Amino acid sequence: MGKQLWNKGFEPDQMIERYTVGADRELDLRLARYDVQGSIAHIRMLESIGLLKSEELVVLLPALEDIAATIDRGEFVIEDGVEDVHSQVELMLTARLGDVGKKIHSGRSRNDQVLVDLKLFLRDELKRIAVAVERLFSRLIELSDKYKDYLMPGYTHLQVAMPSSFGLWFGAYAESFTDDMELLIAAYNIANQNPLGSAAGYGSSFPLNREMTTELLGFERPHYNVVAAQMSRGKTERAVAVAIAALASTLGHMAMDVCMWMCSNFGFVRFPDNLTTGSSIMPHKKNPDVFEIMRGKCNRLQSLPNELALLTANLPLGYNRDLQLMKDILFPASDQLIESLEMADFMLEHIEVNDHILNDPKYDYIFTVEDVNRLVLEGVPFRDAYRQVGEQVQRGDYSPSRNVNHTHLGSIGNLANDRIAEKMQNAMRRMKIDE
Repeated sequence: MGKQLWNKGFEPDQMIERYTVGADRELDLRLARYDVQGSIAHIRMLESIGLLKSEELVVLLPALEDIAATIDRGEFVIEDGVEDVHSQVELMLTARLGDVGKKIHSGRSRNDQVLVDLKLFLRDELKRIAVAVERLFSRLIELSDKYKDYLMPGYTHLQVAMPSSFGLWFGAYAESFTDDMELLIAAYNIANQNPLGSAAGYGSSFPLNREMTTELLGFERPHYNVVAAQMSRGKTERAVAVAIAALASTLGHMAMDVCMWMCSNFGFVRFPDNLTTGSSIMPHKKNPDVFEIMRGKCNRLQSLPNELALLTANLPLGYNRDLQLMKDILFPASDQLIESLEMADFMLEHIEVNDHILNDPKYDYIFTVEDVNRLVLEGVPFRDAYRQVGEQVQRGDYSPSRNVNHTHLGSIGNLANDRIAEKMQNAMRRMKIDE
């Protein structure tokens, strides 16, 4: 017979067990350290309200810390026949300490135990994502400053429109990531609430001190209403999914730009040969496979909010086993986003930017707005200046001045990268990265 702690004296059908457990045991390994962390806080609280004796706490704490050390060494395993990480921890304690090991579950349900593990896990995952975003952000700001005077075409409708610059382009993605960080912060704030003590979603007859476990686990506050705590399962994951999707959207957009700028029809950027791939039959090819895969992965990540919404949309109040499936969706997604952010940083470290792009005559018309504005500054009414330059274009005798003089905040000549950096620094402070 298996080692399920809730075993009722009969064996479940193995086919049913395989189907309902799925990959949960493997995914639970990522929650192990958080399960121990939650258990340590919980038993400290139990001792404070008299549900554990002080001598029991004294033997339980080092045993749990030993399990935590096993996890940190990568030696922790969920044994065959044990249904999840929570049971494994409790069974290890029971094997070592006897009946006192069973007492760690007093005042808890699997529901709030899973919830607290997930909240702690997601807090750390969001911080990992934030660190990866900040690293890529710093790379973009560095490149923006380095190439602030390198002009490039700006497009609307994918038609040559107005002068832009690499400083403006790199800086645009840097600031866009600061907006995405607001969603990451919102998800962090939702995760940063303590559900422990909500039990199965309806509280407990034990006099639990939920403020104490909130402080011990470093949560900002508890989920006050125990039903609301249970309802946060799914809501927290959906908030994280929205943040991941937003970051993926920005990163995927940037990857698309790089793919296009590398094309020989544009020729704006290039990478060393060893960072591109070739063709099986065309010896001249240098393909942007990294950015194409990045674009594809980011497009997939943008489906996360919808996938989780469909999984949770029509669930009744209380715990439902469907919620288990969210781990299959969200855990790999977090890894994929971080991997893509780190790969983008690595690739951009080696990007090579082409200078003097706008010297090509095919970009002459990009300066028409500059010349219209120059006439306006000389006192010509805008409509008359627009008509004069437009007629020159129509006659084929337009000769651009090639002067670009943008000085207002956020323009080619005034990138405001210091202010953009302040936005990111403020976001990182609000993510409590150093705590």
